[in-house]
Amino acid sequence: MEDMPKSMDECIYFTNRKVEDTGKVIAWVTKPECPECGKGRMGKPVDEKTGKVKVRADYYVCPECGHEEKKADIEPTLSLEADYTCPYCGNKGHTTTEYKRKSFQGVKAYVFKCEKCGKKIPITKKLKEIKKKK
Repeated sequence: MEDMPKSMDECIYFTNRKVEDTGKVIAWVTKPECPECGKGRMGKPVDEKTGKVKVRADYYVCPECGHEEKKADIEPTLSLEADYTCPYCGNKGHTTTEYKRKSFQGVKAYVFKCEKCGKKIPITKKLKEIKKKK
């Protein structure tokens, strides 16, 4: 495993799941550094009353300096990193792909290719089943 984050606080997205029957994927997207102060990491804003993250917010904020940036400006610059075991050939590897869901067999998913066999491996939203071809 490469530079896997030590805490969920460092991540915008994190998942650890099985793919097919024999494959495994651990994927994450680390929070970007603040372009203003360079000290904090940009993240979704936190509600002062409850202390919970505002998941549906359309902007990111730096906890150090309070700098705000739109979600649409930050998310295209992010990349998803994944440590995986390929369900098709058994290869263990690490790869990087863009942080954008694409349609894969009728389901929105982050998709990357196995470095050895070249087959596509999807990371779907939880509980979304890939549609089988008839």
